[in-house]
Formats: sequence, C-alpha cells, structure tokens
Amino acid sequence: MRKSLILCDCLGSQSIDKDLLEIACGITCSSVHSQLCTVQSSLAGDAIGAGGITIACTQERERFAEIAADLDVAPPQFLDLRDRAGWSDDEMSSGPKMAALVAESLLVAPSTKALDVESEGLCLILGTADVALSAASQLSQHLNVTVLLDQADDLPLDRDYDVITGKLKLATGTLGKFSIHIDRLCQIEPGGRGAFRMSEPRDGAETQCDIILDLRGDTPLFSAPDKRDGYLRADPDHPSALAAAILEASHLVGTFEKPLYLSLDPHICAHSRAGQSGCDKCLNICPTGAITSAGDHVDIDPMICAGCGGCSALCPSGAITFDDPPLSFLFQRIQTLAETYLKAGGNHPRLLVCDAEYGSEMISLSARFGRGLPADVIPLELDRVSGFGHAEILAALACGFTAVDVLISPKTERDALQTEFALSQALAGENACLRLLEPGDPDALSDLLYGAKYHEQINDPILPLGTRRQVARLAAKSIHANDLVEPIVLPENAPYGAVLVDTDACTLCLSCASLCPAGALGDNPDTPQLRFQEDACLQCGLCVNVCPENAISLVPQLDLSDTAYSQRVVHEEEPCACIECGKLFGVKSTIDRIVAKLEGNHAMFADSDATRLIRMCDDCRVKVQFQNKDNPFAGADRPQVRTTDDYLSKRRDH
Repeated sequence: MRKSLILCDCLGSQSIDKDLLEIACGITCSSVHSQLCTVQSSLAGDAIGAGGITIACTQERERFAEIAADLDVAPPQFLDLRDRAGWSDDEMSSGPKMAALVAESLLVAPSTKALDVESEGLCLILGTADVALSAASQLSQHLNVTVLLDQADDLPLDRDYDVITGKLKLATGTLGKFSIHIDRLCQIEPGGRGAFRMSEPRDGAETQCDIILDLRGDTPLFSAPDKRDGYLRADPDHPSALAAAILEASHLVGTFEKPLYLSLDPHICAHSRAGQSGCDKCLNICPTGAITSAGDHVDIDPMICAGCGGCSALCPSGAITFDDPPLSFLFQRIQTLAETYLKAGGNHPRLLVCDAEYGSEMISLSARFGRGLPADVIPLELDRVSGFGHAEILAALACGFTAVDVLISPKTERDALQTEFALSQALAGENACLRLLEPGDPDALSDLLYGAKYHEQINDPILPLGTRRQVARLAAKSIHANDLVEPIVLPENAPYGAVLVDTDACTLCLSCASLCPAGALGDNPDTPQLRFQEDACLQCGLCVNVCPENAISLVPQLDLSDTAYSQRVVHEEEPCACIECGKLFGVKSTIDRIVAKLEGNHAMFADSDATRLIRMCDDCRVKVQFQNKDNPFAGADRPQVRTTDDYLSKRRDH
C-alpha cells in the first residue's frame, strides 16, 4: 500500500508546498488542512480509518490515537514538520527541508534485538532510618522491601518489610540481577517480648535483589549511576526527588525489554595478543564498566551496557558495532536527507544532530517562542548523540552537507564526541565547519545557527556503504578530491596511520608481524623482509609493545592514495646462506652477531667446528651432528621404561 501524508498548516501558521513534497518524495499528500485536530477532526477520522497514513503533526498525537482507538484500527504514524521546518523566521523557503524530513520518515528501520529482564520486586533500600523506613512503608504494598541501616535504633514493629543492619561492602549487577555483599550483618529476631533484638553480626553475607533504592545522599554505588537500570538515587533532603524515586521504584516489577545495543566480533578485536596489550579505547571510554578484558579480546555485558555508543565510535577495527539501529541505517538516513533536500531545490544544507529528548524539546521551544531553525538546517534526531563518530561526520559532508553541528545535552557523554570531532576536523580539513553546540536556552541555539559559516558543497556526493573505516576513507577521499597530495596528519591515538621502523635496531625477528591483529604487518617467506600495508593498520600499538628492540613507532596519518592499499617493504636484509648446502635461511647480520658473541666466549663454541653449526641450516646441522664422533644419537639403546603393568605382571607370575 502506498503511504499518504496528511497535511495541516496549524491555523495557517506555516506554509506547506504539497506539490513539492509529492514530487520530491514520491508520496501522496492530502489537501493542506488548517484545523485537523478540532473542527476538521472528521476528516482525520476518515483518513485514519482508511489506514496507511502519516499525520504531519506530533503535538496532537494522543488525540489522533484516541480517534484510531474509537475506530478500532491501528494508530497512524506521526511526523513533525511544523517545529522542525514550518515555524521559522528564515525568509528562505522551507519546502526542501520538509521534503527531506518526509523522505527520511519513509525509511523503514530494521528490527533490533532485545532480551527480557525479570524483576520480582525485591527491593533493597539504603539510607538513614528516618528516610529509609518512611520509603519502605510506602513501597511495602508494591514491593518486597528490605531496609539496610548502619545501626539499629528504634526498630519499627511493622513487619510489612524487613530491616537489617550492616556494612554494604560491594554491589554488582543490574535490574533483576543485583548481587549484594554485606559485612557485620545483623537480622531481626522477631520473637520475645519488648523491642526486637538483633542477631550476632557476621561477615561475608551475600544476597540478591532486583532493585536498589539509594537514599544515602552519598557517593553512588556504580559509575554512571543514572545509566544503571534498577538503581535509583535521590537526595534525601529534596522531597520531590525522593517522591519521584519511590514512585519509579514501585513500577519496576514485571518483565522488561532490554535492547541489545552492541554487537561484538572478538576475532578482529585488537585488545591484546600473546599477553601483550594493544587497544583499550573501549575499556577507557565505557561509563558504566560494561566492557571488560577477556584475554585477547574484550567482553561486553549487555545487561549493564547503556547504549551510549562511544565504544563503537572509537573502535579502530570495527569489532564493536552499534546495532540499535545498525550503522548502515544511520548512513542511509544521512544520505536520504541530503539527497532529497538537494533534489527539492535546496542549497548548502547543514546537519544538526540532536537527541530525541533534550534536542527535540530545544527545537520545539525555539520554534514556538523564538526564531526556530534556519531553513537550511536539517535536524537528525538520534536516541543518543555520544556515539556520533568521525565516520558519520565525514559521511554527512561527503553526502552533500556543508556543515555538521551536534547539539549536546547536559547528560551527554562528551569524551568520545570530543575525540571524534578532533579527528573529524583533521580529516575534513581546517575549513570544514564542525561544531559541538551546548546552548543555554532555545534562543541561544537559534543565535548559533543563524548566519553560521558553512563550507562549499561537494560536487559528487558519495553513497555511504560499508564499514566505518571504509566509509570514512571514501568520504575523506571525496572531500579532498581536488587537493590530495600528502598524507593527512592526524591527532595522537587516531585509528589510521603508518608504522616507522628503525632499520638500525630492527633484527627482523618478525614478532610484530606474527601478532598484528589486522595483518598490516607481514613477512616474505622467501627472503628476510618486513612488509606493511597502511590501510589495514589500526594503530593499536601491539607492534610497539611486542618489539624486543623498541624499533617501531606509530605515525598517525591517513594516506588517501592508492599506495595505502598495497604492501611495501619497510625493512629487509641479506639472507644467510648455509655453508654446507647453500640454502638461504635466517638473516645474515643476525647470524654474524650471534657468531661474534659466542665464538671463543662460550664453552660450547670454543672451537671453529662448533661455530660452523650456527652458519648451517636446520637440515645440515642435524646431519653434521649425526655424523659427529660424539654424536649423542650413536650411543647404545636406552633401557626400556618399566611401567606399573610390568611390575604387576611380574607379581602375578610369582
């Protein structure tokens, strides 16, 4: 069924070009209504009853959903054209931007994976007695509550919940799977007359719970506490925050769906090899501690992962990829926005990346009470912007955008964003218009966007297909099509670059080639050579750490020429020829150094015949040893090894 778009100009407060939308997006549009949510609601009902529609209004989403429920049909889809495009003080036509937003809304997002999380309502409350016991009384009707106090003073007689005392030693886990370790645990002994007594304290107690309500007003139990499912904190001195936390805790019972944000391919992870450390970018950037070392690769706990995406943006090998939604769909959205805008007659489009909560609210407030967005600024809403990396930024520029701005919220993780923006600026060039925006209010956002600089538009937009590295290289090559000469110098720790080999120190032991996780370093089986292919290099540092001679250093750069795709020799030496058969083996300089060190200086190499063995290949060395008068293989046969069975059989014979 071909989708149709139901239009409304909201009491004539915006201009909508129906014909332009139909031509640019290939969609059927209704007439432009003015009061679709009020006096023209019957028209909305007819359209909803017919099905397969998108209503260009999100403000009255609930009203239209109620109409669908009354008609017993599925609710329609919704699209915000008014706040993001229609309401603007820009004199330039907003038609091309509306067309771009409509075309993006027609894309079907791929399904994502998720798992079920069970919570039975076992809640542990931490805090002082006056606050924690009051919260327990309110929650005891909804949850199975246990209160942990530092000491037992005036214990309540109410047995609707449990009270224990002790020292919380460790808490791990997440919603439905918290593990609690307590020292000096004392439990109530409910029998007897008078006040309750406590049991003798004991250390090393362990228990589990589904929810933790932390009302201590102290250091949180977990890093990035607001991202830990099932862990709720509130300042005990703020009644409104306390009430909100109690209310939220009361709803954390049942089955919840946890998205699987990330996908991990351990085979291409460059974390370590043979006990030598390599890349640890994801470990350092993860705010929740969901990523841990697991030998040669990392491991991700999907229950703890909050889906910020910083690890996938920084991962040099692509071992960690974001799957909610996949990167390919994000590239498709960027390409669709730019292509449709230009097709509809727009010029120099600028991309504004924002999150679907804070960013959308800022845009809506700016549209209603301020100047709104300029007509050439196209918003791209994401669940979170912290994973918007250099590949996406370069892809946007190479698809036709002339500037990329990312709107940061107060809760946005900034470390990965700042690293990726610095890398993007180096890759795109100093003239590229890239900004991280952190305005204090909607008016400040408009001030930053109106009249801002933009770069010249690219002539041949790319089709962003492939991995992050592939798209980033393709985009950079397109951006620098007219001035591609020398490799681009990149910041330290960039995921692209070359290796510099000190040929005077290198002994061609090839430890680096044997451990390189990406195959960027390799050998030549026919002659002593160390080869390097730049486009495969991850700059993980394994080769630097494993080199026994400290002969390797990293050079962060991006070579966009075709030479980056081929192997080149970075060090080679003359092979050593066997003095017996002439077969080539080893490195001549290395053999010479070994002979110089051992000849006459070691008891086993006191004479020249012993030294000759060093200059022989493996086969000839064995032959000479076998023919030697002191050949260890020429001795008498060794006694047969006697086993337990031999001794037992001898006993049976007697």
